[in-house]
Amino acid sequence: MTQGDVETYFDGSSWHSRFEGKTDPFHTSPTKEREVIAGHYEAKRLAVEHIIKDKDGRIVERNNYAPAPRNGPLDGS
Repeated sequence: MTQGDVETYFDGSSWHSRFEGKTDPFHTSPTKEREVIAGHYEAKRLAVEHIIKDKDGRIVERNNYAPAPRNGPLDGS
């Protein structure tokens, strides 16, 4: 089963990472720095996007680990 993108976010008193579309986190840390690392490794392992949010829920960073397309025009024509 394919997982969605990884989202790192703050909730309650901890930082969490979960797969897009899921409600339960797959990892939790007391600090943002530690949780960003956990989310990064999982997103990279699955070759998906890692979305990092601040305490207010705003996206502050996006990192895409999906493979780039190999063929096709660069200008979309």
